[in-house]
Amino acid sequence: MKNKIKVLRAEQNWSQEELAKRLGVSRQAVNAIEREKHDPSLQLAFAIADLFAKPIEEVFLPERASKRS
Repeated sequence: MKNKIKVLRAEQNWSQEELAKRLGVSRQAVNAIEREKHDPSLQLAFAIADLFAKPIEEVFLPERASKRS
């Protein structure tokens, strides 16, 4: 699943470690999600969107939607 986490994190000047602490996950989990090697659970996806005060569809894009862009 495509995502904008790295961009949103950079806008806040947060490291992966800082974001991980705020979400209660490991830095490695944040890295894997950012690199699109792992999809977050639905609960974590909503937590990420909430943390950045964005609708979930602005943070995560399904593969088929990203191919149309």
